[in-house]
Amino acid sequence: MTTENLEIAVSEALYHVHDPEFGINLMDLGLIYGIKVNDGVAQIAMTLTSVSCPAGQVLLEGVQSAAESVPGISRAEVALVWDPPWHPEMLSPSARETLGWE
Repeated sequence: MTTENLEIAVSEALYHVHDPEFGINLMDLGLIYGIKVNDGVAQIAMTLTSVSCPAGQVLLEGVQSAAESVPGISRAEVALVWDPPWHPEMLSPSARETLGWE
């Protein structure tokens, strides 16, 4: 599988990781900032809705597990970043609709 296809596959896997508070996947919440794959290692940059997010550790572990479930990915390295800070404008249209934030 090409690097680009692996990155797409990891992205698709992350649609199955849901924030327990909102019940929305992390991709639609806009929490995933980047996915790169190099030699079977997925490097994922993500953020949280706030520094004090009580589900932070669960979300990080969920992202790592989902990425590592993709055939061709041997390991996932998840980096928690705060720049740029998350903002509700990062929500996908479907997440906005689900939350009633339209």
